[in-house]
Amino acid sequence: MSSLVQSVDWLAIAPPTLAAVVGLVVLVADLFIGEDKKAVLGWVSVAGLAASALLLLPLRDGDRATFCLTGDAHACSYTADRFTLVIQFLVLGGALLAALLSVTALKDANKDLPEGEFWFLLLSSAAGAALLPASRDLATLIVALEVASLPAFALVGIKRGDKKSSEAALKFFLSSVTATAVSLMGVSFLYATTGSLYLTQIADKIQHVDGQFHTLAQAGVVLTLVGFAFKTAAVPFHFWVPDTYVGAPLPIAAYLSVVGKAVGFSGLILVTVVALPSYGDVWGPALAVLAALTMTVGNVGALRQQATRAYSAVRLLAWSSVGQAGYLLVPIASAAYSKDADKAIGSTVAYALMYAVVNLGAFAVAALVARTSPLNRISDYRGLYARSPLSALILGFFLLCLAGLPPGIIGLFAKVTVFAAAVDAGLGWLAVVMAVNVVIALFYYLQWTTLLFRAPEGEPEKHRVPAPLTAAIALTAVLGIALSGAPQLVLRFSATGLF
Repeated sequence: MSSLVQSVDWLAIAPPTLAAVVGLVVLVADLFIGEDKKAVLGWVSVAGLAASALLLLPLRDGDRATFCLTGDAHACSYTADRFTLVIQFLVLGGALLAALLSVTALKDANKDLPEGEFWFLLLSSAAGAALLPASRDLATLIVALEVASLPAFALVGIKRGDKKSSEAALKFFLSSVTATAVSLMGVSFLYATTGSLYLTQIADKIQHVDGQFHTLAQAGVVLTLVGFAFKTAAVPFHFWVPDTYVGAPLPIAAYLSVVGKAVGFSGLILVTVVALPSYGDVWGPALAVLAALTMTVGNVGALRQQATRAYSAVRLLAWSSVGQAGYLLVPIASAAYSKDADKAIGSTVAYALMYAVVNLGAFAVAALVARTSPLNRISDYRGLYARSPLSALILGFFLLCLAGLPPGIIGLFAKVTVFAAAVDAGLGWLAVVMAVNVVIALFYYLQWTTLLFRAPEGEPEKHRVPAPLTAAIALTAVLGIALSGAPQLVLRFSATGLF
């Protein structure tokens, strides 16, 4: 039996390691810092996440791997390849923007949110999320998934004395634990049939499974995918999303909508395209059906939101994120039928990058509005242009990006890329379903956009925007506008190099 080489490539594992170390530093420092200086912990966390993202720069030149088997140099537990670096950039960048939003949210909470615990949990979750795309064995993959998820449960329910927050955390926890248990059973079936946990070895050995274990292997494939389908909020594993987003602090809802999805989709890609390419006839049709159901249920759910209902803006973004998850599933399903699976996966990554920028930006403006309208109804955005012209223009731009309309060219480009992946793979019916859903989404995105520029009810009040919130809105706006000017950069950047 091969043994593990314990020499560690510290540079390769530096990004998630630094996030974890800063999290521990913040937790210990919280014991010794007085209440009046707790804000320092937030800025240390922001700096830590920024430094973790910068550590990706020395890795961009080539593939690095560590924790490899002596008998098989290609069987490694951690690989920092192109795919890993792009997803880690998305995860750490998303966590950094969520942290900027959190600095203001914690200040406004008046000690209702425990700062030390909050930053420790956020950094721990970010470390797990950054580890997952680098994982190349099923054990590390599941551990990374849980390290990313468990702190997120606590973050959702961290509001003191808030029943809505506690209920949201409980729903999130119970449904996620159930999905993880099912996924672990699938992993055990795959290990039983192949004798390995390494993705590259599973890809080879599962093609030669004894006939009597063929059904067990298929069951293992399906069950393993369930846990990752939950993380992506794919239907029918989406029911936790609206209540969780409403109950969580708004920066955490933004974090889950982007980083949580990145975790689910990167895990899904690694399990299907890297470990189980020969079982494309099992997971390909399943993911295609999931994609169609997810985008349809998500967009219809967003369409049904009433403008005057409490938290309707957050609920619309939650249901919209379910619909967007359906679009993200399309290229992964297409990879089962396509001759160029790498290109198909690149389409998912490109769409995820676009979605991350504009969705975090939309949540940042929602956090701004929530400071004066805590119920965060869609109707509260009426006349936003009169109160804060720049914020209204930026939110309008983000909503048009999500809808795929000019001047949100990056959104249109991303949707065309996903649509092309489905057509190239021969999934014409899925492309038609996607086109219908894009039309449905246009209605509620445009309805919200027009509301921003209507005459306000009563005298508009102008409020000062805190610097961290300004930075988050400005950064996402600049990125969105720059990418709309040169959308081809996203596709070039998101070339995964998995094969």
